[in-house]
Amino acid sequence: MISIRRFKIQPVHLWIGFLLVVLAIGAVAYGIVLIKGLSVTNLTDLVPWGLWITIDLSAIALSAGAFLLCAVVYLLGLKRYEPVARTATFIGLIGYSMAILTLLLDIGRPDRFWHALVYWNTHSLLWEVSMCLTLYLCVLALETGPIIGRTQWMRDRFPWISEKLMSIHHFAPILALIGLGLSMLHQSSLGATYGVLKARPIWYKPGLSVLFMFSAMVGGPALTVLVTKVSGRLSSRANIDESLLEPITRFIGWGLVGYIYFRFWDALSMSYTYEPGRSEALNLLTRGPLAFNFLVGEMLLGAIIPAILLLVPRFRKSWIAQVIALALIVGGVVAFRWDVNMAGLLVILTYLPQEINTIYTTYFPSMIEILSGIGVVAYGVLAITLGIRYLNLIDHRQEEEAHKQEVIVAATD
Repeated sequence: MISIRRFKIQPVHLWIGFLLVVLAIGAVAYGIVLIKGLSVTNLTDLVPWGLWITIDLSAIALSAGAFLLCAVVYLLGLKRYEPVARTATFIGLIGYSMAILTLLLDIGRPDRFWHALVYWNTHSLLWEVSMCLTLYLCVLALETGPIIGRTQWMRDRFPWISEKLMSIHHFAPILALIGLGLSMLHQSSLGATYGVLKARPIWYKPGLSVLFMFSAMVGGPALTVLVTKVSGRLSSRANIDESLLEPITRFIGWGLVGYIYFRFWDALSMSYTYEPGRSEALNLLTRGPLAFNFLVGEMLLGAIIPAILLLVPRFRKSWIAQVIALALIVGGVVAFRWDVNMAGLLVILTYLPQEINTIYTTYFPSMIEILSGIGVVAYGVLAITLGIRYLNLIDHRQEEEAHKQEVIVAATD
């Protein structure tokens, strides 16, 4: 007698359904942009980078856990962190694919995305960023192969493909070394892309490369640990070992201390003298429309409070305090990227004969920008949700024990 299993709606199904609806709305907006071009946005010649570039920069920064944790595991030999590195690698792959999606919107002519790969401009930082992004995305795809190959579904139905994917794991140290170089080049060059633009005085400095690297090294692991901890409470398919996460959260806390120092040093050092454009942009950041986002969103909530929560033992022992701190760090990284971008774009210098005038402009994303941007974010959240549920993405058990458990689960399903 054949038993028919009833389908029971669970909270995760409602969550996936909600994300699919948001993704569908975003896909429609995405299509409108691709058909009509940038005319449907509020981007202008004065403000060519807006919401999309913030999503792009944030997604890349929050994907930095992949190169950092893979380097710890395969280059420093700390194998016990390999399960966390797997999670970070998958999140990195999704984050970089989100960046690609937003860039296809932002460049205005997505049909020409391949030009940077063919027509090399070795003097351009944007070319270097494009090459590193593309190559590192390929590295992340290779590093994610064993994650797919080790699933019970792939082992049962396509054992030969599973074996091939699992064999990529032997090249993990080489991929980690290549990924470390590409990602460090990419993370720092994003800041350098702003830092070489002399026409925007608040950007024109070498310190942006350091700040972009610091924020990525803090934000990437923070997102990885946040996803891991939340999944451990919400999903029965996530197996968490808190002893693996404890040193990482402490590292994030001390990393925040370095970031706070460099961020305040960067801002305060610009207040010593007056420079046209730079001083006005700094005023915009500290006392103008961006002040609340900078002082409260980025510094207080995004850095200072999380550092306290993660470094004071009494707070660090609390699961709720850790999750709040990690979520605030993720929000702080996004706020930092937005502040850097907007502070430079909203102040414009007009060079007239024997006179320099400073003028201001404004920017608020159009509804099409918002909906398409939310669609990209929904894609990322959905991909991570499906990875946790179906790819055994968060599993801190030993390989042998995990494999036995997967066989038992498959036999009982």
